[in-house]
Amino acid sequence: MKDPVTTVSGITYDRESIEHWLSTAKGTTCPVTKQPLPGDSDLTPNHTLRRLIQSWCVLNASNGVDRIPTPKSPIHKSHIIKLIRNLNIPEFHTQALKKMKDIAEESEKSRVCMVEAGAMKAMIFLIIRCFKEGKSDSLEESLKILHLIWTPTVDAKEMVKENVDLIESILWVLSLDREEKGNHVCVKTNALLVLKKVAEVLSSTLLERLKLNFFNVIVTVVRENISLQATKAALHVLINVCPWGRNRFKIVEVGAVFELIELELNKPEKSVTELIFCLLAHLCACADGRAQFLKHAGSIAMVAKRILRVSPVVDDKAIHILSLVARFSGTNEVVMEMLRVGAVSKLCMVLQADSEKYLKRKAKEVLRLHSKFWNNSPCIAVYLLTKDPR
Repeated sequence: MKDPVTTVSGITYDRESIEHWLSTAKGTTCPVTKQPLPGDSDLTPNHTLRRLIQSWCVLNASNGVDRIPTPKSPIHKSHIIKLIRNLNIPEFHTQALKKMKDIAEESEKSRVCMVEAGAMKAMIFLIIRCFKEGKSDSLEESLKILHLIWTPTVDAKEMVKENVDLIESILWVLSLDREEKGNHVCVKTNALLVLKKVAEVLSSTLLERLKLNFFNVIVTVVRENISLQATKAALHVLINVCPWGRNRFKIVEVGAVFELIELELNKPEKSVTELIFCLLAHLCACADGRAQFLKHAGSIAMVAKRILRVSPVVDDKAIHILSLVARFSGTNEVVMEMLRVGAVSKLCMVLQADSEKYLKRKAKEVLRLHSKFWNNSPCIAVYLLTKDPR
């Protein structure tokens, strides 16, 4: 035990353990006495037991036991409300924001308390205010807090689903130069993490009205590759908004296909590769996307190389991309390129490998599209004998 507390049933537990119990469906009774134990039960600190535990730790310090720190008092809703009010008082603003950031980083319970006190709404208004006033002083803390405490409650969804100002504010943050904000990596990363969560609850009306600048800014972040978290969040945002309205064409228009291929050629980690292939599969579903894809000299080779090298998710999306290219853009030049760089060979390998049945079926469908052209080609046999690593 690090923070012993006593429940209304008279039994003492570690605070973290009993709070976890109370938050589960089973947590309606005391684990020992089986008495009813409401989720909002008062937990009384057991100071005597805590001091005994600390004394034991001190006595056993020579055995490598560290003394547990005296736990902080639980955060109350009234304290958060006071800090939110202080945000509007210039002389208290910076200190209040810093305290709120510290509280948000403490524990899940503290974050829940902040949500209940209206901290999400306060952070959204503060970010928008920074944008409208052109001031970036409070951005790092406010974005970090909003990212940590974001919960897609009904109120939160209502607050952001049509909030154009919030979207514009985040785009402004992502467009700031290094000189305008010292810790630009942290600020932009948190801005993208917030945008990722917000994009999941935006209304279809707002998603369909996203301007070209939105996609230009997000793709620029992908190109800059400022951090792994930022890149993954940017890709998630593009995937979430892609199906709505003409967003797919706008993403293609700002040069996303080329940037995605270049990013993948740098061999990112598996999760990033899966996101890249998921987005490329969306974009290659339209003619403009396929045209951009085929303009890149290494596009087909890159896709072929990743099949059977990364994950089943990548295999699925890669075969889908090759299917779209072969079916709708299968000129003699493209078909020859697929054969020359080993794409056809890889599809044959999928049929021979221990792949899922649906993947084998999709690979077979692609091979049938231009079977007359690819039959009896020596390129297939040569490639099967030389399996290069990814």
